[in-house]
Amino acid sequence: MSSHKNKEHLEKIKDAIVNAKELDESQKSDSVKRVEEWALEDRAFGTLQEELLEISEYFETLFAELGLSK
Repeated sequence: MSSHKNKEHLEKIKDAIVNAKELDESQKSDSVKRVEEWALEDRAFGTLQEELLEISEYFETLFAELGLSK
């Protein structure tokens, strides 16, 4: 996946996190922080998915809705 496309996906995920009713404020804050770190470090997207799934199972649904499922 290109770096540009990766950043687009990360922005979509970040927006969805902020608007998610399924996550509490602590989960939102931790999740957004991890997404921002990933964007800065340009790490592998699959690893980010795994980390976010550790925070909440909701991310499985979110990734599917965004067309980003594994």
